[in-house]
Amino acid sequence: MLKDKLEALYQRFLEIEALMNDPKVSGDMKRFIKLNKDYKELLPIVQAYRTYADILANMQSTKELLQKEKDEEFRAMAREELHSLTQAREDMEEKVRILLIPKDPEDSKNALMEIRAGTGGDEASIFAGDLFRLYSKYCEKRNWKVEVVDFTEGTVGGYKEIIFNVIGDDVYGVLKYESGVHRVQRVPQTETQGRIHTSAASVVVLPEADEVDVEIKAADIRKDTFCSSGPGGQSVNTTYSAVRLTHIPTGIVATCQDEKSQIKNLEKAMKVLRSRIYEIEMQKHLDEVSGKRKTMVSTGDRSAKIRTYNWPQNRVTDHRINMNATLQTVINGEIDDLIEALQMAENAEKLKEMVSE
Repeated sequence: MLKDKLEALYQRFLEIEALMNDPKVSGDMKRFIKLNKDYKELLPIVQAYRTYADILANMQSTKELLQKEKDEEFRAMAREELHSLTQAREDMEEKVRILLIPKDPEDSKNALMEIRAGTGGDEASIFAGDLFRLYSKYCEKRNWKVEVVDFTEGTVGGYKEIIFNVIGDDVYGVLKYESGVHRVQRVPQTETQGRIHTSAASVVVLPEADEVDVEIKAADIRKDTFCSSGPGGQSVNTTYSAVRLTHIPTGIVATCQDEKSQIKNLEKAMKVLRSRIYEIEMQKHLDEVSGKRKTMVSTGDRSAKIRTYNWPQNRVTDHRINMNATLQTVINGEIDDLIEALQMAENAEKLKEMVSE
């Protein structure tokens, strides 16, 4: 029963609240961070439960009034009140069910994004540059900070590869829907006969892992330094500021040459390395989940073609939910409608799953 489930979560909330005020617990930073995260996640559910409990209490007292009251005018008012409360209860139950959908614990984290040119040669690199501008504009609108970690420019523009961090509130929970293959159909700048070509770029979105998530031993890392090749003024090709880290047990490599300072490059490269190592464990979890169910908005398959950007028809199609949007709007960073539709589709699937269990 919904009320029993909410009551159990409310008791857990009170228990966490008491633990966070315990000096023994507050001295254990790792445990305190975990409890604080759980507290924040439960808070909106507890607030909704209090509203829901008030509605149920008011419904009960209104029903009792109807049983006792003889005055027909008062009874009519009570019946109207009961009708309003019944509607409010149904609305609140729907809201609570959505709040009770298990959240991905990674959703609140910052994100590491990687855009790589795929099939299509120079045109694919140009398209990768278009996607980077799209996400940069979107992040700016959300007041999220974008930090470039590493990039390789395309021969005639754009990027063969660009890696960047996105820092802000609930970044991964929003941007994770962008993981997959993005396809473009248009006449390339390099095309002389006006023929439409199809090119692609892949987008990978990872939750930024911190030291609590991934512990990396210093002995397992090989550090190499080299001269930066990107923009940076006089320091380019004169100082060994660029950093390449290799995690010996897994062979995973992370490079950063965006900053003039070797220390800052090392810090950024470590973030990338942690996130990529963390992804291995996360992928195991996604594989387990997809073994039990296959959602149409699954973010686990990097090779899945998720979106087509059709320039001649000024249309973007998201193939997971069969939704179209205006290309010029999307390419200028207006992707909220697409992401909200994907979130709603995923929530609908999860709700159906919860009901069938």
